Amino acid sequence: MDPLGARSQFVEVQNLHTWDQPELMEEGEEKGEGPKSDEVDNLSYQINSLLSPFPFREDINRKIILFKGDVALLNCTAIVNTSNETLTDKNPISDSIHRHAGPELRDELLKLKGCRTGEAKMTEGFNLAARFIIHTVGPKYKAKYRTAAESSLYSCYRNVMQLAKEHTMVSVGFCVISTTKRGYPLEDATHIAFRTVRRFLENHGESIEAVVFAVSDAEEVVYKKLLPLYYPRSKDEERASLPLLPADIGNSEGEPVVPERQIRITEKPGSVEDDSEDESLELGLGLVGNHAFARMEGDVDKQRKQILQGHLSEAAQQKQHQRNYNRWLCRARAEDLSDIAALKALYQTGVDMCGRTVMVVVGRNIPVTLIDMEKALLYFIHVMDHITVKEYVMVYFHTLTGEHNHLDTDFLKKLYDIVDIKFKKNLRAFYFVHPTFRSKVSAWFFTTFSVSGIKEKVHHIENLQQLFACILPEQIDIPPFVLEYDARTVTHHLHNVLQPHLQGGKVAAAMDRNRLGQHLIQAAHLVPGKYAVRTALAA
Repeated sequence: MDPLGARSQFVEVQNLHTWDQPELMEEGEEKGEGPKSDEVDNLSYQINSLLSPFPFREDINRKIILFKGDVALLNCTAIVNTSNETLTDKNPISDSIHRHAGPELRDELLKLKGCRTGEAKMTEGFNLAARFIIHTVGPKYKAKYRTAAESSLYSCYRNVMQLAKEHTMVSVGFCVISTTKRGYPLEDATHIAFRTVRRFLENHGESIEAVVFAVSDAEEVVYKKLLPLYYPRSKDEERASLPLLPADIGNSEGEPVVPERQIRITEKPGSVEDDSEDESLELGLGLVGNHAFARMEGDVDKQRKQILQGHLSEAAQQKQHQRNYNRWLCRARAEDLSDIAALKALYQTGVDMCGRTVMVVVGRNIPVTLIDMEKALLYFIHVMDHITVKEYVMVYFHTLTGEHNHLDTDFLKKLYDIVDIKFKKNLRAFYFVHPTFRSKVSAWFFTTFSVSGIKEKVHHIENLQQLFACILPEQIDIPPFVLEYDARTVTHHLHNVLQPHLQGGKVAAAMDRNRLGQHLIQAAHLVPGKYAVRTALAA
């Protein structure tokens, strides 16, 4: 709250210049004239007869505002916050919004239980001038998965605008979604932002009076360069901007177009003319295309029905399973899984005595009740896919786990059913470290009745000495809490073993000195390094 009589730090949208006003035009450019570029002029004169997909619309331009400043200070109906899947991202935009909104915002975000990439969720504005905050999660950009990133970023802008329409908002203040931290090229992201907002205003934007793009100094240069392409302020600017538009301008809603996902419909595809049967057939096949959809074999629904009825051949079932796994793998490669990776619950370490890769799972690091388990499944597939092409072993530390760390059998069965055959074939051993009686019973039931072929591969490991018989200590990274727990367990065991000797007095101790020395040597081998010394001294 500003002191009485002090100038407010918040910015009134009504006082900002809209895009159709001369103040926002480049120097030397008057309203009604396009950019003074010889190259652009020459191209524009050649295509004067073409219609621009983004024609000059003064009514839309009046709704667009370019604001250089902090989005958190805008007095809009809603402002946009770009964050991560847990809505806890630390970036300059989020930090400013949280600082101005107050601590109540953080408490409110906890109730939302995260937000998936491309989705948008809404909270109150609390101490902000804006009444609402719309939180969205931009994609992480990798050139290899550009199509998925474009689709996700489109969804961010589209879902924000949809929320604004559903709640009859008058004005929306956008920050630059998908920050530099996520690696999305600014110019590519700006194209998607402008065309998505433009198409929404054309088709559904009757109730929205202002859309503000809040930018920094560096971002302003790119925004001013690309705004005329999608929001030309005159017919001349429309013609001049036409050759500068990218090849992919999306569909009628601004959504990226992927040719492989398009369904082509031709009139009477089954009928051919009398004298041109071969020619028509060839033409028909050409219209269908050679993409993934065209190469589908058989009726997918019929195949699924046959699987359920048990009528599908084993080869066909394997092919169907492989196709299903590949879909999961594509999702795993395209989705941002950084929040799951940060848990450090699954990682690769060294090799075992036979030279096979060792993968470690730390049960205590899996907060089952707090994370999206489908994303956890995707992360497992993403990490393990290249590991499982050859023989490997897994070490699962059950140490000090609680109820909130235990994976239920439905999830494990789903994982087992989804993963590729190489996961099961090349798994040579599964070491279950520090099991409890309950976990042993659960594992027996699961490997006996729910899945097949891995029961003989599961080995219960009571202490690290048993594990080191299969994997050398220097070949495996063990969490410190596991080492300390194992050391305490060994010390307790030794205390129980040595207690009768200590009670028997000096004579008994002297008589069994050799036996005592053997126990201390055993303790020193149970846990390597400083923990061995600590264990032996404690004994």
